[in-house]
Amino acid sequence: MGIEVRAYDPSWPIRFEEIAETLRSVLADGPAATVEHVGSTSVPGLAAKPILDIDVIVAPEDVSAAVAALVRIGYVHRGDLGVPGREAFFAPDEDPRRHVYVCAAGTLNVRNHVAVRDVLRRRDDLRDEYAAVKVALAADPAMDIDTYIARKSDVLQKILAASDLTDAERLRILSLNDPSR
Repeated sequence: MGIEVRAYDPSWPIRFEEIAETLRSVLADGPAATVEHVGSTSVPGLAAKPILDIDVIVAPEDVSAAVAALVRIGYVHRGDLGVPGREAFFAPDEDPRRHVYVCAAGTLNVRNHVAVRDVLRRRDDLRDEYAAVKVALAADPAMDIDTYIARKSDVLQKILAASDLTDAERLRILSLNDPSR
């Protein structure tokens, strides 16, 4: 098993833009959408799993149309995977490795992704603290993804405390990331 965390790779935003351009193109004649690079690969200088996280954000009433557009270009719809307002996909290829989601605008999931990214982009201290936690967890060869996510919860809560999310919203995120709490 194990989790792979690498030093920041300056090619990540370039690779994101390549995928984002394709996604924007397929959505050009459909619902209005924004394509956001989220997750650790979106933060300059942050160590990360080498997998791009991409949120395609649309109005809630346009989720189905956006899902259909991605399916037409080879993405495989996986459903919401237990996260309402977020539809997950397998990409048609693995170059680059990526997680792609169609998300309803305004949901806590989207606000969480953007908040973490934006705080880490402006706060080097929190970025470095988060990186240290991720690297330490990934050093355990027996680490599984659920434990990895749960054990990042404390530092993620610290990051989210520097965002505009409410205490109640941060607690909801904590319960999703670490169900034992």
